[in-house]
Amino acid sequence: MNFILSNPLLLGFIALCLAMLVILGLVIWMFMKLRRFLVGFDSKNIEQSLTFVSGNLKDLQTFRIELEAYLTTVENRLKKSVQSVNTVRFNPFKGIGGGGNQSFSTAFLNEEGNGVVISSLYSRDHVSVFSKPIKSLKSEYELTEEEQQAVNGGGGK
Repeated sequence: MNFILSNPLLLGFIALCLAMLVILGLVIWMFMKLRRFLVGFDSKNIEQSLTFVSGNLKDLQTFRIELEAYLTTVENRLKKSVQSVNTVRFNPFKGIGGGGNQSFSTAFLNEEGNGVVISSLYSRDHVSVFSKPIKSLKSEYELTEEEQQAVNGGGGK
């Protein structure tokens, strides 16, 4: 060990070898970092990587615009679709004592309260079916108590 420490030429050579190993390690480390930074197929330099990333960004922006437009149309269609279905069953002949809750009123409404209420009156002899248009939870035709309950969400009896 004293021989190495007392020989300046050998000590210089060892220091030079260590310095070269450190530099080689740094170059390999930087190359690996650069390879991770370079993206895209066959990217050889940063300019190609940035061009690739820029193209992908433009594609994503175009996709986002198309998706927002599509979702707007879906949202508009959804507002017009049936979103509330309420049924009220009842006995139209309560006072007479016949029948059961065989009759019903069902309201089919969209988000804005527009739609239709369909009612069926059941008796032993026949069945009658009625429909009335609904605009903003109201009808231009007089609604029965059961139809109004169906339109208002099925509350009541």
